[in-house]
Amino acid sequence: MVQKTVFFSGYAKLPSTITAGKLYEVQAVTVEIEPQTGMILNADCTLSTQLGRRFVRKILRGYDLDQGIEPLIAEIQARYYGGAKSALISALRMMYQQFRVFRKDHPKTVLRLDAGANSGD
Repeated sequence: MVQKTVFFSGYAKLPSTITAGKLYEVQAVTVEIEPQTGMILNADCTLSTQLGRRFVRKILRGYDLDQGIEPLIAEIQARYYGGAKSALISALRMMYQQFRVFRKDHPKTVLRLDAGANSGD
């Protein structure tokens, strides 16, 4: 059996005065987590530059959402100084709320899939 991962997303309005705001209007943050541990395995966001997306991904990857969102927000506050900071934090909070609903319904759950089945990548 292959273990399933779970996908969460959060969105927030971007300032119209920054490049990402002109391109996307909203900041999206998406994460793939391992449901038993709450660990973020992969992440993406709609910042306008590849460097910005990679930077945020590095901060998010490996974070345990079961530790709460505030330590992750503090890390963003301390390290990210782009114009989308407020929208990024709001999107992270929205994503975390979805995770909390999931965790309430699936405490430390291992979701399984038959071996050989397509994971949808």
